[in-house]
Amino acid sequence: MQRHVAILGAGPVGLDAALACADTGWPFTVYEAAETVAAHVRAWGHVRLFTPWDLNVSHRMRARLPDTPTGDDCPTGAELATRLLDPVAALPALKGRIRYRTRVAAIARTGLLKHEQIGTGTRAAAPFTLLLDTPDGEATAEADLVLDCTGTYSHPNTLGPGGIPAPGERALAHHITRTLPDTAEPARWAGTVLLVGAGKSAQTAARDLAALPGTRVEWAVRKPAPDWGAVPDDTLPGRQHLVDTSRALADGAHDRATVHTGAHVQALHPAGDRVRVTLTTAGGLREIVCDHIVALTGYTGDAALYRQLQVHECYATGAPMNLSAALLGSAGGDCLTQPSVGIDALRNPEPHFFILGAKSYGRLNTFLLRTGYEQIDQLAAAYAEESELLPAGT
Repeated sequence: MQRHVAILGAGPVGLDAALACADTGWPFTVYEAAETVAAHVRAWGHVRLFTPWDLNVSHRMRARLPDTPTGDDCPTGAELATRLLDPVAALPALKGRIRYRTRVAAIARTGLLKHEQIGTGTRAAAPFTLLLDTPDGEATAEADLVLDCTGTYSHPNTLGPGGIPAPGERALAHHITRTLPDTAEPARWAGTVLLVGAGKSAQTAARDLAALPGTRVEWAVRKPAPDWGAVPDDTLPGRQHLVDTSRALADGAHDRATVHTGAHVQALHPAGDRVRVTLTTAGGLREIVCDHIVALTGYTGDAALYRQLQVHECYATGAPMNLSAALLGSAGGDCLTQPSVGIDALRNPEPHFFILGAKSYGRLNTFLLRTGYEQIDQLAAAYAEESELLPAGT
């Protein structure tokens, strides 16, 4: 009998985990809710990363696909999917291992409740049960090691003060876009757009929307004096360009863009085919009647997946506690300088269950794909040393 690895999500980190399993000879299954790999990446396929190819291709991917692009050019999401992740998924080592249109709805320890057998060998030895939503209905599967690489992009944060929905937000959800807007068709964004958020996604949206001749941008930023995430002597030109553009917009350089600082969304009300949004801003109360709302206030992973497991989450970031403590204790907030934390920081009280990739960072916004690949390296090395996934009896 061989132990089995369940990998949740066929994004970049999930696919790299699959390659690590294939390299080591561990049996594995990748569960992907979408019809193709890299669904989250494709959702922002029109956006160019500010990190180059060399930071987005793992050494396992490079070894199997030596012709993958290299160098300092920065790919779009679409290029990353079609030129890297689709070829990875097509590799013989992954053939028949990815179950598409199969969502893992919940995970449990077979025969055990959340509060039972805390820290015991009995719990560690019990397999996981996965509840699956498949094209043919519900099903279950078992695994001995579970890697949650499901990401965050399908779970956006809401608009209201303190992170809860603003009054009227749920009823008017059909007016709100919560992903990076594609401005290839300018008519789609004609009129007034209320943009909420200040991170790199919001900065990208502000830059692109402000360039459209038929669009007026009202940009609501929570901080009274945003620094736009500026990094001294930034080595990533694309990231620095976003900072420069955002500063210019905030300084009034564009006649069709207004930046409201110290702004909080208080309420949304229908106004015919439009939406009337009440903001509190550093300059006082404002009401904006808009044709579109773009909410880019961040994303967090789906913790409901593992609510029956013994996962210790940070009370501030929502990330696994050990990892969150290591990241919060490191100096600086530049994604390029994040520490290599080691396998112990990735462990949970639940044996053999790991949250990896962007989801592992919770509300922290300094994750890079390179970090996710390093996590896979650490996991593979630790389990190889412990021989926990070798065939039984060897």
